[in-house]
Amino acid sequence: MKTRTISLPNGKRMVVPANIQRIDHLSTHGWQLRYGGTRFYSDGDPIGKGARASLRKAAEELHARIARLPAPSRLQKTPNVNKTSDLPVGINGPVLRQRSEASVRECSFSISLPRYGRTPQRSSVYIGTENTYTPERYQEALARAKAMREQAETAYARAATRAKRAESRQFLARG
Repeated sequence: MKTRTISLPNGKRMVVPANIQRIDHLSTHGWQLRYGGTRFYSDGDPIGKGARASLRKAAEELHARIARLPAPSRLQKTPNVNKTSDLPVGINGPVLRQRSEASVRECSFSISLPRYGRTPQRSSVYIGTENTYTPERYQEALARAKAMREQAETAYARAATRAKRAESRQFLARG
């Protein structure tokens, strides 16, 4: 789990996990948890005497939320505004190409399959050749492409959640 060291107004330094922010503003002093919603944990005094206890409470709640909530997805949800087709995110096409040994061009969809912690994989779904291309084949291929992308997104989300929970357990084990 990512951490950072911060300095309190009284000069003390503390190691703070990601998703917890320090707030010191006028009469508000404490920690704000930002994961699956926000919650504020007050120090109870302006000079930070209760900072360690309130940070412990915020960290406990953070780890409890990580254990029960899915990890936030960093995958793009909507197509780019510059995308010229009405295809979903991660699917492009139809791509036309002609292999050197073929006499007719073939059409396919190009799909980006996200993989957590690794570069996305490229795949394609065959539609047909210039001679066999039909609207029905287009729709069938598009349905297959959408299903492949959806499976990859689901696997990505599961892997991200597993990794986030493992990081949390590792952080708790360190104390």
